[in-house]
Amino acid sequence: MRTRMFSGAVGLVCAAMLWGAVGTSQAAGMFGAPGHGPTAVQVGPRPFYLVAGMQDSALKAELESCRGGMFRRTDFSIGHRGAPLQFPEHTRESYEAAARMGAGIVECDVTFTADGALVCRHAECDLHTTTNIVTTPLNAKCSVPYSGPGSAPKCCASDLTLAEFRTLRGKMDASDPAAADAEGYLGGTADWRTDLYAADGTLMTFAESIALNQSLGVKHTPELKGGDAARIASVFGGQAPYAQALIDTLQAAGVDPRDAWPQSFNLADVLYWIDNTPRYGRQAVYLVDYDPAGGQTVPPLPMSDLRALKAQGVRIIAPPLPALLALDDEDRIVPSALARDLKRLGFDIITWTFERSDLRRGASGAGFYYAFDPEGRAVASDSDMYKALDVLAMDVGILGIFSDWPGTVTYYANCKGL
Repeated sequence: MRTRMFSGAVGLVCAAMLWGAVGTSQAAGMFGAPGHGPTAVQVGPRPFYLVAGMQDSALKAELESCRGGMFRRTDFSIGHRGAPLQFPEHTRESYEAAARMGAGIVECDVTFTADGALVCRHAECDLHTTTNIVTTPLNAKCSVPYSGPGSAPKCCASDLTLAEFRTLRGKMDASDPAAADAEGYLGGTADWRTDLYAADGTLMTFAESIALNQSLGVKHTPELKGGDAARIASVFGGQAPYAQALIDTLQAAGVDPRDAWPQSFNLADVLYWIDNTPRYGRQAVYLVDYDPAGGQTVPPLPMSDLRALKAQGVRIIAPPLPALLALDDEDRIVPSALARDLKRLGFDIITWTFERSDLRRGASGAGFYYAFDPEGRAVASDSDMYKALDVLAMDVGILGIFSDWPGTVTYYANCKGL
């Protein structure tokens, strides 16, 4: 029998109060006193808005039947960088929002500072678009400082010490290179996101994110990010010690290996964890990218490669959602050939990323994540995202999905008993 990735899934009947509670305690940070247990789950109005906009169908009727449900945390719902649809990614506030919306697992993308601290950022060199660094004296320490309108700064966590990193403020991931000054450069947030909650994003170390998750009753899926090889060698001694540092941090925090899914796009990292840290490596996740133009994953994963990965001990593969979906001759969403191959070989599957596209006008203009439906024949509006999610859950059989707004997935998962 296939081993389930998520041990904490709950099946429940949708009934009782909307604002159900997972526990009796208040959450940490902006949700209550620090260190006081799980947070009450509140999915907010967005899932109800999306369900109301669906065309009449059996799925809509099923989801509508859960409108009065007591919503509970579910490991099927994974906070992608927290809840960055509206909160600055990889900040305390974003992680807390994801937990509030019922994400059972929250992601810290792990990179590093010049003095070897592991910190939560989507990339080694994204500080110029995800923090206020270009408006601070630390701009001078950037690999490429901001120098005025039209400039292309490059500011890396590895340019700074941890003490310096801590002085920065997180912001929505965006920039306006044509702006007249550094303050203007911090703008550019897409109109389907918001700067409403971006006034004071608190940056976090990997260890701090683990502690926060533990205080909120949330599990962990750290992704080891790639980086400059020379800097990694200088700071850690090489890629393998860098990969080991991630596991060492989990171990030092007392994280049960069953509650952690270390992930990487670098197969060498995944195999290192499997071979050298087997307790954590058992749930190591191999992330693969996707080329919409080529219609295949990057690197390609033919059956021969999939069998080789299986033989090497890889158990969980995480392609993006467009790699797992297709349209049939009647414009219905169905599992892709890759999804069928992965299931046939017995891999567990996670996918990414829900709520990361502007679907207000449907899939035709939504870009990468809906490349399986380039003309918007199946996904004609934002509400149709639930059609895609239903195929991923019920037909592909994914174990969980990353989302930029976990409440949308939490609602669905509770209604389906996932």
